[in-house]
Amino acid sequence: MNLLNSTLAGTLALAGFTSAAMAADCPIKVGVLHSLSGTMAISETTLKDTMLMLIEQQNAKGGLLGCDLEAVVVDPASDWPLFAEKGRELLTVHNVDVIFGNWTSVSRKSVLPVLEELNGLLFYPVQYEGEESSKNVFYTGAAPNQQAIPATDYFLEELGVEKFALLGTDYVYPRTTNNILESYLISKGIAADDIFVNYTPFGHSDWSKIVADVVALGADGKKVGVISTINGDANIGFYKELAAAGISADDIPVVAFSVGEEELSGLDTANLVGHLAAWNYFQSADADANTAFIKAWKAKMGDERVTNDPMEAHYIGFNMWVNAATAAGTTDVDAVRTAMYGQEFPNLTGGMAVMLPNHHLAKPVLIGEIQEDGQFDIVSQTSEVPGDAWTDFLPESAVLKSDWKDLGCGMYNTETKTCVQIKSNY
Repeated sequence: MNLLNSTLAGTLALAGFTSAAMAADCPIKVGVLHSLSGTMAISETTLKDTMLMLIEQQNAKGGLLGCDLEAVVVDPASDWPLFAEKGRELLTVHNVDVIFGNWTSVSRKSVLPVLEELNGLLFYPVQYEGEESSKNVFYTGAAPNQQAIPATDYFLEELGVEKFALLGTDYVYPRTTNNILESYLISKGIAADDIFVNYTPFGHSDWSKIVADVVALGADGKKVGVISTINGDANIGFYKELAAAGISADDIPVVAFSVGEEELSGLDTANLVGHLAAWNYFQSADADANTAFIKAWKAKMGDERVTNDPMEAHYIGFNMWVNAATAAGTTDVDAVRTAMYGQEFPNLTGGMAVMLPNHHLAKPVLIGEIQEDGQFDIVSQTSEVPGDAWTDFLPESAVLKSDWKDLGCGMYNTETKTCVQIKSNY
């Protein structure tokens, strides 16, 4: 190192910059791992666009640690094994500092071993089934106690639903979530025979028999409700079949966990009015931060583009990552992870999101009714609910706790006081 470079390095060090933020390492690369083709493109393309907007906004503020941010976008094409390959490409070929991505749990579980092998960092923005805790993932979407359980309570307590049809796409998120909900419903006095469970492949299009089976469930006059963990473009066929069968929300209400403003923007919603969705955010939320976010989004993408819950999760996660890297003075994964604990950032519904030691956020739970314009009338909103990595409604999970800050363990058994070795099921 010559004298000039030595002096420059010293100056940067005195200014609080580590080698990760020095000019030689600029720009700071942000991986974007979302499907831009295939069955999940209907949901994930918007999240890619969200990340590009957030990165552009951050660069307009001066970037991060003296560097511009550069998005590195890849398309895993709704091909679950390809997520692992594309994740490895981001970390080893493009040398990204962080990844924002995934929608389905099967895609997340595909890339997880790569993240843990290479010590990558993923911000995952979508509701999921819980029952997982990795030090390499921050789960900014809802855990079951922040979506599935409150939605079920709404059916039981507000709508008087007595029989439940649990309809899901056939992969890990719906199956695990429905296992939790079956256990929860039985604990609430719902008979096992009054719970109908059905799974369909990604992209499923023929819903006539399944809808007929749901209708038949109420032949005895009991109130039937549908809890939907259907993902991707299969939702289009499902809601069209409901409408074709003349089923209204008064007849059989549906509460969906993967249908938001983006999915409804491609549907004729006239016959869907009154059906429900449970999220932590809706575009219709009345808050100054939300008004500003929507304005920026529409200015960049056009008035026809809507906002939704996973976009807010990326908004919160991205800004927390920027603030954690700033506090740490580096984008180094281990340093950023430590700086993430306790990070707070205003959410778009008027409250404050907080990152917990279990890598989940404290977030409000909102339930909305579909309106004719494809927006949601918010009929229920809680204060911030701390996300729980391990459900209380499966016996093997009820004794587990995730605490990466103090215990350094994502699967701590509170009875044996030991850290359990997490076994991959990928």
